[in-house]
Amino acid sequence: MAFDLVVRNGMIVDGSGLPRYRGDIGIKDGRIAEIGRLDGVATRETLEAEGHVVTPGFIDGHTHMDAQIFWDPIGTSSCFQGVTSVVMGNCGFTLAPCRESEADLVFRNLERAEDISRAAMLAGIKWRWETFPQFLDVLDTLPKGINYAGYIGHCALRTYVMGQRAFTDEATPDDLAMMAKLTREAIDAGAHGFSTTRSVNHQTSDDKPVASRLATWHEFETLVKAMGGGMVEVAGEPAGADSEKAIVYYEALSKLSIESGRPITFGIFNRRKNPGGWRPTFDIMERSAKLGGKLFAQVHSRALTVLLSFETHTPFDKWDVWRDLRAKPLTEQKKALQDPEMRRRLVEVATRPYEGPVVRGTEPRPPEWDHVYAMTDMKGPHKTMADLARQKNTHPVELMIDMALERDMKFFMMQPIANEIQGEALELMKHPRSVVTFSDSGAHVSQIMDSSLQTHLLSHWVREKQAFTLEEAVKLITCDTATQFGFHDRGLLREGMAADIVVFDPDTVGPRMPEVVCDLPAGAKRLRQKADGMRATIVNGQVVLRDNEPTGNLPGQLIRKRPRH
Repeated sequence: MAFDLVVRNGMIVDGSGLPRYRGDIGIKDGRIAEIGRLDGVATRETLEAEGHVVTPGFIDGHTHMDAQIFWDPIGTSSCFQGVTSVVMGNCGFTLAPCRESEADLVFRNLERAEDISRAAMLAGIKWRWETFPQFLDVLDTLPKGINYAGYIGHCALRTYVMGQRAFTDEATPDDLAMMAKLTREAIDAGAHGFSTTRSVNHQTSDDKPVASRLATWHEFETLVKAMGGGMVEVAGEPAGADSEKAIVYYEALSKLSIESGRPITFGIFNRRKNPGGWRPTFDIMERSAKLGGKLFAQVHSRALTVLLSFETHTPFDKWDVWRDLRAKPLTEQKKALQDPEMRRRLVEVATRPYEGPVVRGTEPRPPEWDHVYAMTDMKGPHKTMADLARQKNTHPVELMIDMALERDMKFFMMQPIANEIQGEALELMKHPRSVVTFSDSGAHVSQIMDSSLQTHLLSHWVREKQAFTLEEAVKLITCDTATQFGFHDRGLLREGMAADIVVFDPDTVGPRMPEVVCDLPAGAKRLRQKADGMRATIVNGQVVLRDNEPTGNLPGQLIRKRPRH
């Protein structure tokens, strides 16, 4: 048999959790045609995988690439980590439905809550839609290196129907009827589902709640019951805490899933100030399953960490003295930091009690130096700035300045804000009602870099800690995620399934150090991260990345959810 592409001599880890085996994979017309020891020739390319593992492409169920897809078709930095399919439009944040004349209403939801530059969106997005079905049609026409699916977001839906009232008012019966109608239309057109946020962390740039936070529970419930298909993603009120409020909230989600028939997913993290606070939520999920509901948690493979640097953000950017310094070009900042009097003033200000506005989400916050780490490499273990400062008999702020100057201002510190207890992070990953996802790729672009959660799983938890076998870990980020998010022809290496495949070296795979680049439209900056050990990333039968460099192939697809009738 003649194939388009053959991957030869790799160790196949097929995503099922079953043991690896040596074999070849023949690909034809974007699908896996045959697996075994193949005699057939490849008309396009033979990819030698000797010494490498061959797995399904990784799937990320929590991204915000809704804007990025317009200027970055290959989906960086996720694609560099072996991700071949993503779900975007999480947390209620989408670009549709929306009239072009009201684009600022959706930008208002995205700009602060998700740290996506308004200038970049204005420069990089050509508006060619109004309704959500029209938006999907536009996405179909865009060049894509990986596969994308997307929710209809509650914030955009609310602002489309209610305009400015979406940020202040309760929906009227007419408003609600229109939102329900548009939700069902979006699902019928192929939306992956419906997403919303009720999180206090999600605010506009003028310190107001984003639109969906004004919705009553009745509004949310009505829209979910109007869907008729697809799944629900919600950024929650209490984040898994074992409080009475949290229990009431998750019990209400359970009841809604049972009554609507919709799977409901949300993020769960552990927190060092409340160890084990996530456990009651999983008890509710278990009870819900016995009653016909389906709740599942999205969990992370490491701490949720804000990256601090002079290239992006420091904890003090809005403080006196620092504010003026940080407004200058980086070269001038570097020169100013070498002035003893300026340093004295900066350190003096940085040791004062914080009196500024409440910090939200992944925004940099006043440092607890015993919990801020120097990121001098990826592997770690990383030392706290407090410990390093004590060793040098200096103040952590002085040390931060010194380490930045020594590295030509290219110095990162890690400020974990959730999932700090790594033993509990491992428990969360191993729980049968969780999926390992939640990169937030496309959002928080200058604040965090979690696109590498999959390669961190493979390098840290498999190779270094041996907490998972390679087969177990691959299943977490392929078959398990594909199954929970409804990608039924992806996530496994099986004949007839989509040929989304990653070839990597298990001995060297792992994320590289992040870097700061200014490659967004309008020159806006972001964090970017590549990975080691990646031989090839194949999407729909074509090599998109070879040795982690783009080939120019763009075989990605918009994955539309088939509506239930």
